[in-house]
Amino acid sequence: MMPTLSTSHDQLLWRPDQAFLEDAEISKFIAYLTQNNAYDGDQDFQKLWQWSIDNSEQFWSALWDWHGVIGRKGDRVLIDAGQMPGAKFFPDAKINFAENMIRDADDTIAISAYGEDGRHQRLTRQELYDNVMSLAGWLQQAGVKKGDRVAAYAPNVPETIIMMLASATIGAVFSSCSPDFGLDGVRDRFGQIEPKILLACDGYHYAGKHIDRLPIIADLVATVSSVSKILIIPYLNETPDLSGLANATLFAEALGTTPVTDFTQIAFNDPLYILYSSGTTGAPKCIVHGTGGTMLQHIKEHRLHSNVKAGDNVFYFTTCGWMMWNWLVSALMMKATIVLYEGNPFFPGPERLWQIAETEKLSLFGTSAKYIDAVSNAGYHPRQSVDLSALRSLLSTGSPLSSDGFDFVYKSIKDNVQLCSISGGTDIVSCFVLGAPSQPVYAGEIQTRGLGMAVDVLDDDGMPVRGKQGELCCCAPFPSMPVMFWNDPDESKYKAAYFEHFPGLWRHGDWATLNERGGIVIHGRSDATLNPGGVRIGTAEIYRQVEAFPEVIEALVIGQNWDNDVRVILFVKMADGCALSDKIKADLKAAIRKGATPRHVPAVIAAVPDIPRTRSGKITELAVRDIIHGRDVKNTSALANAEALDFFKHIAELKS
Repeated sequence: MMPTLSTSHDQLLWRPDQAFLEDAEISKFIAYLTQNNAYDGDQDFQKLWQWSIDNSEQFWSALWDWHGVIGRKGDRVLIDAGQMPGAKFFPDAKINFAENMIRDADDTIAISAYGEDGRHQRLTRQELYDNVMSLAGWLQQAGVKKGDRVAAYAPNVPETIIMMLASATIGAVFSSCSPDFGLDGVRDRFGQIEPKILLACDGYHYAGKHIDRLPIIADLVATVSSVSKILIIPYLNETPDLSGLANATLFAEALGTTPVTDFTQIAFNDPLYILYSSGTTGAPKCIVHGTGGTMLQHIKEHRLHSNVKAGDNVFYFTTCGWMMWNWLVSALMMKATIVLYEGNPFFPGPERLWQIAETEKLSLFGTSAKYIDAVSNAGYHPRQSVDLSALRSLLSTGSPLSSDGFDFVYKSIKDNVQLCSISGGTDIVSCFVLGAPSQPVYAGEIQTRGLGMAVDVLDDDGMPVRGKQGELCCCAPFPSMPVMFWNDPDESKYKAAYFEHFPGLWRHGDWATLNERGGIVIHGRSDATLNPGGVRIGTAEIYRQVEAFPEVIEALVIGQNWDNDVRVILFVKMADGCALSDKIKADLKAAIRKGATPRHVPAVIAAVPDIPRTRSGKITELAVRDIIHGRDVKNTSALANAEALDFFKHIAELKS
């Protein structure tokens, strides 16, 4: 029996029933803690969260043992606990990430991969293991050693996962960008980390188009001199012309190498991944994540928060340039099947991913808030067209999911699904706030704070607040803090990014509200908050009202310095056939006034043909704010549609 929908007046949308709770991984973990006299057995999630904060070392150590992490844990769990940054978890541990990912090789399906062009590929756990060990042998023959960097300019396909795991097998550090990055964007990233090996595709498909990438690869390796060998995934053509690339090998040829037989054991805090900040305000920051911290955090989030079990089918719509790819791949540790999709999620129409959900009997479907809005705006209702009976969890991230988005999920996708709005990011390759299968779902609200994460909302004086907006912070160390930034020997960039605002505390940069039941609402980025009349307000409240208008496709809000104050400016992209009339402006202002406050009402509403976004799909409020104030945007290569910024340079309404 699955959980059922509630229609009570306090916007409670879902609550787990007893059968669901008894089968949930979180209940099994509580039973384990209780049997080992670590916890009193109380099923209340918020009490468990408090215990995990008060007993951080015991929590993380118990999670290691309960899951059965392969490796030597060591005697010490946490050293220098009072230092942020500086604290280190499991300083004596020795592990291998790939070993924990691909153990128990058998004939169950590990990866089921789809492309927009109709291709479909399946790999068993045994096939994945064999390919990983062979490719690790090829890397070793190519001279790759522990700590060397392996970079992937590649699509979301099994070959990219195989390369990541092969790199981890021998202790190398993996970094990836999706092939939609242009030359400047990928060079700005890989040029900093100096990879020895480059995995790349000859091209990719998007919205029915075939995009060649061989010329960019040639230009890239000409300027990133550290690359000694190139491995090519033949994605557009079975036999791509590699004559313009020196030291290039087809992926399949590398798999013929004699496999390695052992996994290189490395320290818990040795690097595993290098991820990148968006880079819209300068060169992207290279964020280095540790092996053990990433592993433990993902085990916790998959099993305890997302209720992923062995045999589940797990999907997240992502590219290899977004940290949700790293998160998705970790579901292999739970012995789940991971489902990949490469291409445009609306090609040939909005039904594409939902048909895959039916075919694969997905247990977990992950996407972005933007995608949910797009499906809603397209008028497509998955529950009317596909069988989603296997679906237990639907995850959304990338931006705050509005109450209307919650409503659409329960009315048009599935009424008895756990909807988890989640938030964290590249900075921690995981989440600060997310779902919990034992918690109810309320409209527009993230269910809870992550176990073992001392998350709080602080006012300007650094004091905790409830029911009021403030800075989302983490007040104690956690395993998935970056181990460092690349090329930051004195940690000045690292400390400036998170620890300067509140010394010794992680300030994440989200403007949020934490309520008394432990639920969280994200109001937008704190560096993009608005300050009309000196009162700080979040942008999400405005978006929530505007997105209810069918005439508006999407919107962007910024604050403009004006007459010794700040005025709110709302930019809207109108739907086809719709114009921004005076009536629509008046209706927008009335809705914002009623649904938010008079201070949220924009002084100016202007139509623009497009809204600029990063390559992970997030709108770029800061870049637009710079443009309208006459400041240059330093790194437009980080944007998916940089040309959209030109629309904001000469808007007459902003001059008066």
